[in-house]
Amino acid sequence: MSRISPGQVRIVLPSRPEITQQHGYIHAGATSAIADSAGGYAALTLFPETADVLTVEYKINLLAPATGDHLEAEGTVVKAGRTLTVCRLEVFGVTGAQRELIATGQQTLICPR
Repeated sequence: MSRISPGQVRIVLPSRPEITQQHGYIHAGATSAIADSAGGYAALTLFPETADVLTVEYKINLLAPATGDHLEAEGTVVKAGRTLTVCRLEVFGVTGAQRELIATGQQTLICPR
């Protein structure tokens, strides 16, 4: 995690051969996993201190091949509720100073009591 603030989390995933697919792109499963985690932790920043978080559902649109030195996933709380919270998910491929949006999505999480 490279940034944590109330309602927002950024996770960085360095590119490495173990997470690439047959064409050399970072696998969609890795892209989706960091997006899901970024949203989950973003929601958790707004939950009570002793609370837990579970993903109820999420949808991800893969917009471009996942390339770059690393990926950055950003989870941002759109609406925090007592039981359900909705987050926006964005994943960027980063090479040097260039950042390209490669995936976007939405997620619903539950705060189990």
